[in-house]
Amino acid sequence: MSAYVLAVGEALVDEVRRPDGSFAEHPGGSIANVALTLGRLGREVRLATWLGADARGDLVRGWLAESGVALVEGSDGAERTSVAVATLDDDGSATYDFDLTWQVPAAALPGASSGGSDAVAVHTGSIAAMLEPGAGQVRQVLEAARTTSTTTYDPNARPAIMGPADEVRPRVEALVQLSDVVKVSDEDLGWLYPGTDPVAVAREWQRGTPALVVVTFGGKGAVAVSDAGEVEAVAPRVEVVDTVGAGDSFMGALIDGLWEHGLLGADRRDALNAVGASTVQQVLDRCCAVAAITVSRAGANPPRREEVGS
Repeated sequence: MSAYVLAVGEALVDEVRRPDGSFAEHPGGSIANVALTLGRLGREVRLATWLGADARGDLVRGWLAESGVALVEGSDGAERTSVAVATLDDDGSATYDFDLTWQVPAAALPGASSGGSDAVAVHTGSIAAMLEPGAGQVRQVLEAARTTSTTTYDPNARPAIMGPADEVRPRVEALVQLSDVVKVSDEDLGWLYPGTDPVAVAREWQRGTPALVVVTFGGKGAVAVSDAGEVEAVAPRVEVVDTVGAGDSFMGALIDGLWEHGLLGADRRDALNAVGASTVQQVLDRCCAVAAITVSRAGANPPRREEVGS
């Protein structure tokens, strides 16, 4: 069986509302966007999600299949496909409202024959890691995955659905400590830890389990913290259409870059913990390039490998 990444989390339809009053529907969802990015970068990826057998679900399924993303059995068990309404401001930034349900399909749970026990990496985050009943199942998946896989996590906070920061913070911290790699935005850290330097939080997180914690700063770039020190990457300058899916495409590129350098899989955990600054720099620069292409076009539309080079 060839190596693959298992992504566990939400796939949905984004209804994007623009400042001029126009709107459009795009397939999306944080974890689906990560899976899509990996598929477009040429990686084998499987998505354990929760879609309905309806027209919106068909839209999402077709979008994923076109980029080579396989769905885990049972991912079509929802009563209806979830919707996120993304309202854009004048600079393209999005705020969200949600109508969704979430649980992990049984085939992806620990002990299932078609689960992710042979995945080189298991990724989760965002709504899937906070919304019950699926959130508790996600934690089980991550705990089990650590024996065989690299575990990756992006909090990708959605305050409108997750609840108060004081309640979310300890749950995020627990998931951070189950993860080898964490990507988090400065906005998320500003919500979780008001008034605290985002890189200082990353340093504190990285002193625990994670080998690598990356903080993204939108159009300004990103900072990675590892045992090798801190590495900074500057984002390419592009004309921003919207920021939908930008952080997710960065996350997908991060997993892809670590895979490219042979750093995924539980048997490579020591190598990941010892990753050098030059390798981190290469990976981080490419992540910024992938995210820059994503923001230059509408919706969650990450680039294919040929658009960013090998």
